[in-house]
Amino acid sequence: MRKAELLLPAGSLIKLKTAVLYGADAVYAGTPDMSLRTQSKFTLDDLKEGIDFVHQRGKKIYLTLNLYIHNEEAEKLPQFVETLRQLQPDGVLVADPGVFYYLQENAPELKRFVSTQANICSWQTVKFWKSMGASLCVLGREVTFTEMEEIRQRCPEILLECFIHGAMCMSYSGRCLISNFMADRSANRGKCAHCCRWHYKIHLRLKDGSVKEMEINSDNAKAFEFLLEEDFRPGEYYEIVEDNHGGYLLNSKDMCLMPRLNDILRIGMDSLKVEGRNKTEYYAGTVARAYRQAIDDYYKNPNEWDYKKYMDDLYALQNRGYCLGFHDGKLTNISQNYEYTRTLGEWLFAGSVTEWQGDDAIFEIRNYINSGEFIEFLIPNTMENLRLTLTEFEDAISGEITPRVSAGENKKIRIRPQAWNKPIAEIKKLLPQYTIARKLQGLKGENAEMYARKRAEFDNLIAGCPYEE
Repeated sequence: MRKAELLLPAGSLIKLKTAVLYGADAVYAGTPDMSLRTQSKFTLDDLKEGIDFVHQRGKKIYLTLNLYIHNEEAEKLPQFVETLRQLQPDGVLVADPGVFYYLQENAPELKRFVSTQANICSWQTVKFWKSMGASLCVLGREVTFTEMEEIRQRCPEILLECFIHGAMCMSYSGRCLISNFMADRSANRGKCAHCCRWHYKIHLRLKDGSVKEMEINSDNAKAFEFLLEEDFRPGEYYEIVEDNHGGYLLNSKDMCLMPRLNDILRIGMDSLKVEGRNKTEYYAGTVARAYRQAIDDYYKNPNEWDYKKYMDDLYALQNRGYCLGFHDGKLTNISQNYEYTRTLGEWLFAGSVTEWQGDDAIFEIRNYINSGEFIEFLIPNTMENLRLTLTEFEDAISGEITPRVSAGENKKIRIRPQAWNKPIAEIKKLLPQYTIARKLQGLKGENAEMYARKRAEFDNLIAGCPYEE
């Protein structure tokens, strides 16, 4: 059986180290120049440190060169590729055939991986890229499991990668022009403005040419609906929903293939990719830990494997509701999230252990914490957590004591040994540098109702039955 690697995004050096701590076999990263990583926090020195960090731990790192180049980037390509040769990553992600060809001719020692931006959705396309010298192909999100299984069977001699978790793009493999049109930012050059997540108001154009806003309020909200009908699909109506938050016509739920992970592992996929390069280290660590444990448990005992064991951690993350993407075939109506674009989760990122100074933990604050409020540390290499309640907070630099602490620029507190209910040597072993922690958010009202509904929708989707209010 092929053993799959767990591949996590690394949008910064700290995210890279957190992902590795929590179980990633490999990470993918890039610089803002010459990749689809314009919001990357990596400098060249960071990349060098990150590569050393990963290789010292027997892990892998793949760098991105996956934009579609214009002439200006073609001029920069020789210098950038020379930098790649010096860094010696374990693979380079490429989408543009011209870039692929340049690497083949000028840096043949670098392994070339074909990015999801290349829209690989068939075994024929995989065979083409293999014949061109590709070491790995990333399958498009639009590939169903049935198609994936056939691709795996027909292409046994090349590495295959698929997405298992993260945000979905409403466009074909991310090849979107909406951001260009709305914000003059090219999604295909790493600058997507995520216009599909924006909310839009309904307006009416009157016969005199004037445009009026259509106000949806408690008096008329249930009096009528707006429906779209496409010319060649008479009788098929698509609802346009608007509430107090606006309307969300293009907003997809997030992908979560944990319930189908056993199928993906069974057919021998080589690399399981998590999306989320712009998300926090809390996201990277939480997702890595859940899938790491799930993958390891499957290989130990595939017949007894159950996805439910790992879902609570994934629901602890802020999300738009989960769906299976195209895995089971055609998208269903509950794969979209037309009425509510905000992310929801029961927990918030509290902070992380940045270092140990002797027996003192230095903890960086990423959210407010009140006196008497517990925070929960996610212990690496397990699914166990450790709770800690502090009644006062000591500033790590000034020593000032306060009853409440809020996030700020590099705001850190000092946690003394006596705060823990275990021997400090055991605590330091359980919670090494880069350990993340969370705090309970406590959803209320509309948010609580929507969160419960999204969970119920996903449960019903997995069970193969429609969701009913």
